[in-house]
Amino acid sequence: MHAFLISILAFVILISIMVVVHELGHFIVAKLCGVRVERFSLGFPPRLFGVKIGDTDYCVSATLAGGYVKMTGEDMPGENMSIQGADPGQIEAQKADPGALTSHPRWQRILIGLAGPVANLILAFALMFVYYAWINEVPSVQVNSTTVDWVVPDSPAAQAGIETGDIIRRFDNVNNPDWDLIYAHSELNASQPVPVTVQRGGESLALTLHVPAAARGEDFDLSEEGILPQFLPGPIQVDEVEPDTPAERAGLRAGDAIQAVDGHAFHYVQTLLAYMRYGQGKPLDLTVLRNGQTLHLVAQPAKLDADWKLGFVAVLPPFRNQPLPAAKAATRAAQFCKENSTLVVEVLKRLFTRRFSVSQLNGPVGIARMAGQAAQMNGWEPKFDLGAEISLQLGMLNLLPFPILDGGMILFLIIESALRHDINLAIKERIYQAAFVVLMMFFVFIIFSDVTKLPMFTHVKP
Repeated sequence: MHAFLISILAFVILISIMVVVHELGHFIVAKLCGVRVERFSLGFPPRLFGVKIGDTDYCVSATLAGGYVKMTGEDMPGENMSIQGADPGQIEAQKADPGALTSHPRWQRILIGLAGPVANLILAFALMFVYYAWINEVPSVQVNSTTVDWVVPDSPAAQAGIETGDIIRRFDNVNNPDWDLIYAHSELNASQPVPVTVQRGGESLALTLHVPAAARGEDFDLSEEGILPQFLPGPIQVDEVEPDTPAERAGLRAGDAIQAVDGHAFHYVQTLLAYMRYGQGKPLDLTVLRNGQTLHLVAQPAKLDADWKLGFVAVLPPFRNQPLPAAKAATRAAQFCKENSTLVVEVLKRLFTRRFSVSQLNGPVGIARMAGQAAQMNGWEPKFDLGAEISLQLGMLNLLPFPILDGGMILFLIIESALRHDINLAIKERIYQAAFVVLMMFFVFIIFSDVTKLPMFTHVKP
């Protein structure tokens, strides 16, 4: 229940910020163009309280997950996501009203439509700039290359020829990827072969990895394709040994450094967990460094919390803040936005070419889960990353030339500019009504897909 409440609260805060910034973009440009803004609301009706300044009612409404801007003249099809019709008398009256949206030149209406998505793109850049310029959490000790810590035998990675110690130099169409990009492109290529180039010693090898179908899952991990990344230089440090566990019975103590497991020099505790999962309870020969002396211990893993474990807490990698100069922070923020924007475009392209399943997309429930997880994780990076990613996605998706979205309104305005006359209102109404039905069906499907990914449902799947 605690995690559920955190997820809901984090989702409401996240979406409210993203939507309000989006609407603020429309609001600012509308004001600059002289369009009358009747209401700027934080949340959706019913209205709770507010203040009217000039023509605009600035208010807070009861449904806080979002917000909206109400402009005079936007209640006709093609204007700001509206699907409602308007009688001819109202249309003529609004065209004669200098403050109405529809009385303004099309180029101004295009700018107003663009302003919302652009505001989201600016917010994403600003969030990452603030993170890199004032925080920038980095491990005190880290491995900067995409080095493979261990490869699960008989896994897709092993079948591809990837070996422990390999450095991944290219994955899919990305050169010198980090682990986040390898993870993202694994998801994009679920059930498909992916070209991989690895560096082994002084040699460069071109391989092909068949990404498992599990990459479509909500909780996919690179270990499911057989790759365990080396995030830290190692060895695994023991911080605490839990009583009456295999670790205690084997003689493991706090302060021990696990140099090797069955001869494998593991550097990261997740690699050890994957190794025990593969061994299914097989005894482990631990090479341990204690007070300068090397010891050999034998440990028998046991099922703890439904997984094979020894029962010790590893020392968390130390982190430190390393803020970057403004120029470097701006470069890193721009790179973050470019990479994530490219991923959005890649997802859309693969959706249309049927190389990516719609069921892999996250809707409100999935975003709420991610927001809750980010809120509970240590450090600021997960929070800034998720906020920037959602803002980028909201901005780019709203630019799609689909009726109901800002991009659809812009497309209509561009077509009308080329024709030099308005598209017939009845045609607009029918297009927007059909688009609304399609969008609602899509939304319901995404919600259903989200719900079926929840742990309470996934554990009953065969």
